Amino acid sequence: MPHALVWFRHDLRLDDNPALRAALEEGYTPIPLYIRAPREEGEWAPGGASDAWLHRSLAALDADLRSRGSRLLMRRGASAAVLDEVLTDTGAEAVFWNRKYEPATQPRDAALKMALRERGLRVESFNGSLLFEPWDLATQQGGPYKVFTPFWRSALAQWRAPAPWDAPDTLPTFDKKVQGDLLDTWQLKPALGWDAGFWETWTPGEAGAGEALDVFIDGALRGYRTDRDRPDRTGTSKLSAHLHFGEIAPWRITAELERARTAANGADMDGYIRELGWREFAYHLLHHFPHTPTQNLNPRFEHFEWAKVDQDALAAWQQGRTGVPIVDAGLRELWATGYMHNRVRMIVASYLVKHLRYHWLHGARWFWDTLVDADLANNTLGWQWTAGTGADAAPYFRVFNPVTQAEKFDPKGTYIARWVPELTDVPVPLRFAPWQKPDVLARVAPDYPRRPLVDLMEGREGALAAYRKTGD
Repeated sequence: MPHALVWFRHDLRLDDNPALRAALEEGYTPIPLYIRAPREEGEWAPGGASDAWLHRSLAALDADLRSRGSRLLMRRGASAAVLDEVLTDTGAEAVFWNRKYEPATQPRDAALKMALRERGLRVESFNGSLLFEPWDLATQQGGPYKVFTPFWRSALAQWRAPAPWDAPDTLPTFDKKVQGDLLDTWQLKPALGWDAGFWETWTPGEAGAGEALDVFIDGALRGYRTDRDRPDRTGTSKLSAHLHFGEIAPWRITAELERARTAANGADMDGYIRELGWREFAYHLLHHFPHTPTQNLNPRFEHFEWAKVDQDALAAWQQGRTGVPIVDAGLRELWATGYMHNRVRMIVASYLVKHLRYHWLHGARWFWDTLVDADLANNTLGWQWTAGTGADAAPYFRVFNPVTQAEKFDPKGTYIARWVPELTDVPVPLRFAPWQKPDVLARVAPDYPRRPLVDLMEGREGALAAYRKTGD
């Protein structure tokens, strides 16, 4: 049988893998290949938390392949050079991969496809990540969408999700003489083991993704529309990292949801699918506006008066020492688990970009390095939405009040007490704004900051004044 390289990237699964399926259906022996080339990601090379997840995901993929008679060939180096080496080593006649959409990798992949085809190789790429590719949807004027609601309305009208495909139980074996790197030599795992707490929550790999989906359907799906905003409850799917690394396809998620649809859970299910739609919208925006990971989508904000960064204050925000309990709880959850609840992400982000008035890039880069689900499209959309500088952005006068947000979404202070244990003995009403009774705070929680980094009212007014100057 002729051989084909199947180049794995953000599609670390065997089920629902269009590149693998095409190789098999075309009669090739697939040679699964993963290339470690972080420099080719530009200034958004994977962060520490992402690398820690990647190590486990690659190990899981290799184990899944070996259980079927194949294995994952891992090589490090420039993608073009590694592809040349493996093509020479194996005599492969084709290269198949699933597309990536980041600004640094799209032109690289296009150039590789052209160069390989000019050498007479068969080269094909596929959609392995999205329900709709970024160029599939357009406004009536033929341009990209900048507002989610019409984008999603158009998406639903054109819904054509592929049917799930299960990988075969066995795969052809390729020459054992062709060797790659040992995964441990890539040193993706933190030497100091700061990620130890992550794996109490997460199981990277395709099996872990499937298990997370089953748990969600059997549990948190019921009541999702309201509970998804409650960090004190298990109300979300916890699938974001699995989706980012391609350990599960979005169309398998929607198919499994539809299979479980009932009259009782239909509204919650539609609410969750709409959240998948925001992921699609993020990729749509990233493709059409590739400058936005570092620049405002709305050029009116190019001269916005961001505050000068106090490095001690920024470090206090990063470490969860702002003196605002819900903000601190979110940032400590992030450090301990590599994850932060979505509602809390918005509160934490709003505090940075509006109360402290620091440029959203400071937050985007911190999330990028510390989140296991760090995804360039989602990260960019989220931070620009909160800052008011991006698509479908929150208006400048929407400044999240972290106290009222905590009272509404963590009404008993359970989430706060879990991640800010200094406040466990503080009476519940005081957990949301402990600085209001400094004598109680000093007595019950002497190690917690006495006051927030910035007065909430002063921070809000400063943000509103700065935003008004943009000429909204």
